[in-house]
Amino acid sequence: MTHWLTSAPAVEPVTLAELRAQLRLVQTEEDGLLASLIRAAREHVEQVTRRALITQGWRIALDGWPAGRILRLPLAPVLSVTAVTVYGADGMPVTLAPAAWTLRRGTEPARLVVAPDTGSGVEPVNGLEIDFTAGYGASPGAVPEALRQAVRLLAAHWYENREAGTDLAMASLPFGLDRLLMPFRMPLL
Repeated sequence: MTHWLTSAPAVEPVTLAELRAQLRLVQTEEDGLLASLIRAAREHVEQVTRRALITQGWRIALDGWPAGRILRLPLAPVLSVTAVTVYGADGMPVTLAPAAWTLRRGTEPARLVVAPDTGSGVEPVNGLEIDFTAGYGASPGAVPEALRQAVRLLAAHWYENREAGTDLAMASLPFGLDRLLMPFRMPLL
């Protein structure tokens, strides 16, 4: 299974003002750097937890149907599945009707269940594509506060320790980050 981002989040889970407050900065000259640190910290938190913080679009490509045609989606929380496309042996795409599949969001990871009699004759390489939307919501306030704090903590740590060095304290992640992220980690598929 391969998955990639198709629609990036419109905003970050932490604002520049919030990160400036975390760092006790009043000047705005380094806002470009702070914005890039927020984005990098969000991406790190998303990668470690396998969660999308702010609403974003994703696509999965598979070589064939999994056992029982039950697909565990690789990110959480899943808001919706927007399309299930099957590429036949001729390479032509067929979009399955929403009646042919069901999204089960009550578990983590969420599961897409496809009716057994649909979408047969799949191209053997990347013959299936599933488009879905994941995230806690479109605004920073929708993201759990512990995840927002993890982004602030990590971005602030990188701001304070931006010089390369051999000191283990500078190369490590900030103290307590793992405790903030632990309850949100989703198991590998």
